[in-house]
Amino acid sequence: MCRSSFRGDGRATQHPYPAGLEYAVGSCGSCHNARVRPPRRPDLSTGTFRGYAAAPSCGTIRLVGIAREVFDEALPVAERYAAFLGDAGVERGLIGPREVDRLWERHLINCAVVSEAVPAGAQVVDIGSGAGLPGIVLAIVRPDLRITLLEPLLRRTTFLDECVQMLGLENVEVRRARAEEVTKEFSVDVATARAVAPLERLAKWALPLLRPGGELLALKGERAQAELDEAEPVLKRLGARSTELLQVGRGMVDPPTTLVRVVAGRGEVVGRRQRAPRRAKGSRKRSS
Repeated sequence: MCRSSFRGDGRATQHPYPAGLEYAVGSCGSCHNARVRPPRRPDLSTGTFRGYAAAPSCGTIRLVGIAREVFDEALPVAERYAAFLGDAGVERGLIGPREVDRLWERHLINCAVVSEAVPAGAQVVDIGSGAGLPGIVLAIVRPDLRITLLEPLLRRTTFLDECVQMLGLENVEVRRARAEEVTKEFSVDVATARAVAPLERLAKWALPLLRPGGELLALKGERAQAELDEAEPVLKRLGARSTELLQVGRGMVDPPTTLVRVVAGRGEVVGRRQRAPRRAKGSRKRSS
């Protein structure tokens, strides 16, 4: 069945698979031999997104299935966001040109699986939101969340405002400010951050924004455990209740997305532990 995707001129184009993915099918015509490749860049004079090629440069049809599973009915919205990221996001320096061919697996899906760790109906602040990763993606995949994108730079908040308007995200507010400037204005359930700062510094910004029992979910890489160890004295002073390392998105992203979870509250940090991730397939609201 074909899907409709929106071009830069507002007209719909029919595609048999998620937008931005073009298929090279084997001589037998079987989908088992199909591979994903980036489509040709359209002529700018047509008004279409250059970022329409914002898809993996190679891979298998499995990636398409994962995108459908993760985004469900919101997949067309995610496609439009990927297109805008690969076009305006690159032009304005919010994302590197080398990232265009791996937007889906490295950025969109990687951020979308964070929703497994976010409680239903939570109020979320995305610190240093930048191009909207993970804030915009969470808003797309989880319309039950109320999300504030916190970003101090004007060119980035302008981009975020355009994204929110273009995608019709009614559950998102863009705020131009630094986290330390708005501590008296926020008392949220969850704070997210990706590639913003080392955990020691990030915790100083994030924990004052959380209600007691609220959670910081920081996307981290291979140094997640080391950062957690280094930040322990600061976390104790800030009154963190507990910390742990989580891995979400197993079977969907490789390697799985690593999160450092810090729970705000009074008292010293309790013992850290690593636990196997639990897929919350039914956690996202399917109303849009």
